[in-house]
Amino acid sequence: MNLVDVVQRLGIDHHFKEQIDTALKNIQGAEFNSSDLHEVSLRFRLLRQHGLWVPADQFDKFRRQEDGSFSSDIADDPKGLLGLYNAASLLIHGEEVLEEALLFARRHLESIRRGGGLHDSPYLSEQVGRSLKIPLPRTLKRLEAVSYIPEYSSADDTTYIHPEILELARLDFNLLQHVHQNELRTVTQWWKGLCDVIGPDYGRDRIVECYFWAFSMYYEEEHARARMILARLIMLASLLDDTFDDRATLQECRELNKAIERWDESDDISLLPECIQKFFLEVIRNFAEFEDELEAHEKYRVAYARKAYQLLSKSYLQEVEWCHQGYTPSFDDHVSVSTASAGIQVLCVGMLVGMGDAATKEVFEWMIGSNNRVVRACAEVTRFMDDMADFKRGKNKTDVATTVECYMKEQNVTGEVAFDKIGSFVEDAWKTLNQAALVGDRALLPVVQRVAGLAMSMMVFFHGKIDRYTDSEHLKETLEDLFVNHVPLC
Repeated sequence: MNLVDVVQRLGIDHHFKEQIDTALKNIQGAEFNSSDLHEVSLRFRLLRQHGLWVPADQFDKFRRQEDGSFSSDIADDPKGLLGLYNAASLLIHGEEVLEEALLFARRHLESIRRGGGLHDSPYLSEQVGRSLKIPLPRTLKRLEAVSYIPEYSSADDTTYIHPEILELARLDFNLLQHVHQNELRTVTQWWKGLCDVIGPDYGRDRIVECYFWAFSMYYEEEHARARMILARLIMLASLLDDTFDDRATLQECRELNKAIERWDESDDISLLPECIQKFFLEVIRNFAEFEDELEAHEKYRVAYARKAYQLLSKSYLQEVEWCHQGYTPSFDDHVSVSTASAGIQVLCVGMLVGMGDAATKEVFEWMIGSNNRVVRACAEVTRFMDDMADFKRGKNKTDVATTVECYMKEQNVTGEVAFDKIGSFVEDAWKTLNQAALVGDRALLPVVQRVAGLAMSMMVFFHGKIDRYTDSEHLKETLEDLFVNHVPLC
């Protein structure tokens, strides 16, 4: 188990997929009677992260029989508590014992940190700090590797270190980073070409952030084509958002939405300003280029991406209509529209366009479906975290009301109460994502895990209630760690 965990946290598990799958199935089937909190938690987390069921009653041995609360005997075991906290973050709906485990572990980890109990274990202290911000199962693998590679190389117990694995992790990180750097150069040139047509000030320059979103869903070299298509598609979605928010009048928004619904470059779009006409034609042209980059039997995929883009446009228009009316919708109506305007369906469908044989027509139909609970849960994580960040910093006066404000008005509660409630909805959405990996169609598991990767990226963009997409300076250090700074080879 420890070796599987190390390989995953070093970010090299993509080289050992079959071996890890076999090892974890053996671990699931083998007798396990450990009473060590760290070992029990590690087994639980590894199995659930790979979609293998393990019940929450594994932790009953650490609870008191008289009242079911967690025993104080484990309250001074920081390594075990950290394992429990990360394992419990994989909870699904109805697992109250894991809810209690999260609160118990967090409370005691924070107490140990405040009391200086981790001074002699600097790397454990770092891991505790990271997990209390973002639990390990919600952390992007490449970001964990940035921190874990130096921690692993300096482990107190040298018998725990595998020099060959460490060397592979360092080399692999830097080689993959070189691939990503080349892709960033290519997609940046594409962006500059697009700006030459529509104008450099048409929308926000977020091409690196858009590439990061694509990267969060698949960083492996084998998915280069898919990543490059998706990065451009995300940028086109971001520009559509900017158009509806800042470029177009209400009537122009309506005309643009009609044009996107018709999807015909020969269409009469003369009622639109020249800059928006150019943008619309560039959208059409780029979608045609996506199709050109696919094999003959794959070209149908772009039609699904187009449909998702059209649905996104429709949701943006609805928000503009509400804004111009000064209308505050019901909470349920707001969530229905604003989860669509979060753009997650475009990203999830777009993720499949350049993928290999795993992206079948059946998977596209599943992904575009209106009742897809996985896509909806990811959209809820995005929308609610975004709205919490907007509410905290104070949104623009011309913006449509956030979900926080809608909840305040509908329930007649304070901003603090509404804020906490929206935070609980984020946790509910994560439970849905966790559950989908455990009880859904096993054939869809790789796709579900990619969608979960997208949700993990939202933790990067919005943790601490800061919108790092809008205020991109806050994301600079993370992007440099991933795409600029090499891992030292010794």
